[in-house]
Amino acid sequence: MASINDLFAHNRAWAAQMERERPGFFSSLVKQQKPKYMWIGCSDSRVPANQITGLDPGEVFVHRNVANVVVHSDLNALSTVQFAVEMLKVEHIMIVGHYGCGGVMAALHGERIGLADNWIRHIQDVRDRHRGILENIAPEKRPDALVDLNVIEQVVNLCVSTVMVDAWAKNQKVSIHGWAFGVHDGLLQDLGMTVNSTDSIEPVYRAAVEGVIAARS
Repeated sequence: MASINDLFAHNRAWAAQMERERPGFFSSLVKQQKPKYMWIGCSDSRVPANQITGLDPGEVFVHRNVANVVVHSDLNALSTVQFAVEMLKVEHIMIVGHYGCGGVMAALHGERIGLADNWIRHIQDVRDRHRGILENIAPEKRPDALVDLNVIEQVVNLCVSTVMVDAWAKNQKVSIHGWAFGVHDGLLQDLGMTVNSTDSIEPVYRAAVEGVIAARS
């Protein structure tokens, strides 16, 4: 197992390698931050945004929390989104869940894990809203289905936030996408939940939920 000192050694080796392979890489990072993408994902250490997407530092703006939840009471998440949309002018926001998510599993089975139960309550709300769908899916497929449904619901939450309502009212070009990542195979899945205007939320939502039913039945 690596020690703290090993992390510093790895950092220095990485920085030296980057400078050899791409001279001026770090000086260019200092000068500007103009990402086109924002990633809202789970805090799980197995889901690193840059590596998964093949993007360099500076190309994706990242916010992470347990089970990639976006709720109106979370000023941390909304402030980050507002900075990304209004200041950085990102064009794409991806809300990305991952299969095997511990937060989703806890919500699905009603497990108590501590203080985080209050946060996971948001995912239990998703579970309860779609109880009819989940009960008609084979038990072994329900965790992945809830991962998908949770992403879809979080996309809706972000779409109706004041940040996005205001941005779209000004005709700002920014789309929100719902994806899921397979830790078991390293692949991203498009859940068909891409929204680029307030008017498109409802039809896209219905189609995405139907897509989950079709994929997991």
